Amino acid sequence: MKHVHGGNIYTYRNCMDFSANCNPLGTPESVKQAVRDSLDRTGDYPQVGYAPLREALGEYEDMDPRHIICGNGAAELIFSLCQAVRPKKALISVPTFAEYEQALTSVGCQVEHVLLREEDGFCMQESFIDWLHGDLDMVFLCNPNNPTGILTDREFLFHVLRRCRELGILLVVDECFLDFVKEPGKYSLKAQLSRYHNLFILKAFTKRYAMAGIRLGYGLSENEELLEKMAQVTQPWNISVMAEMAGIAALKENAYVEKGRKTIFEEAPCLKKGLEELGFTVYPSEANYIFFRGEPGLFEKGIRNGVIIRDCSNYPGLTEGFYRVAVRTHQENERLLEALKKGLEGE
Repeated sequence: MKHVHGGNIYTYRNCMDFSANCNPLGTPESVKQAVRDSLDRTGDYPQVGYAPLREALGEYEDMDPRHIICGNGAAELIFSLCQAVRPKKALISVPTFAEYEQALTSVGCQVEHVLLREEDGFCMQESFIDWLHGDLDMVFLCNPNNPTGILTDREFLFHVLRRCRELGILLVVDECFLDFVKEPGKYSLKAQLSRYHNLFILKAFTKRYAMAGIRLGYGLSENEELLEKMAQVTQPWNISVMAEMAGIAALKENAYVEKGRKTIFEEAPCLKKGLEELGFTVYPSEANYIFFRGEPGLFEKGIRNGVIIRDCSNYPGLTEGFYRVAVRTHQENERLLEALKKGLEGE
């Protein structure tokens, strides 16, 4: 079941895609223009070290560029982290993003799982701390979690971070979807990077700027030894000329990001209500996607009615009947609800 994700518009053509969770406004025009402009440089190798992009990210994140590493999407950084650390044993909560475990097992790591239970609303429990022990080398956490959209309180994350430092565990926190939370500063651990060198934060352009096809992600850490090890196991020229120019252009799109956030904050409650009125169990997702439980076979019914939703049955810890849908514009969300309604009615 590896590499089964949302966004499969290539198989399901002529369908509106609600399975990939990107900014509902689409890719900014300035980013598209940067890609066009990059065509004049396709005969040149990319700049090793992508200094201009790191400088732009340093200004955006208010961090020293030396503490930023870029990758071919956040997924590449997950794999390079595991290649650099070569953990023997790691811990993840499930359900969560599949690439964590795939990257860990690719280096022969034994993976332990903490099950996020449906009866707890798939929320992280205090008992997670009890799963941390001295034999662990790495812990992956996603906040808000994918696919559930559930946020983990920062005070609890502080507790996990402190315990991991005591035990010598590297804590990797995926904050790729925090851009679409109302108060991301209340949940991010970025301010702790200078105090905790056992902390690595994952971020990406993919969702914030709807740049999934360009492939550009980045990581934040003040552990320079770790960053150097990651650089040693990463191929040169992993960031294309196109991706670097697109990324630099995207980082200037502050108004676009805020408009996309506003769209999600306005539309998510309406979409949740619509899904509940169709009889689905809707969970309190806080990101730009909504996690719900419905009848088996809903994915296929959606396809027949022109929409793609994310069937989450291949996530560890989930079974058939769990789904995730992206929050898009009002008109698009209405189309989704109508398609699902038709599917339930047998049309």
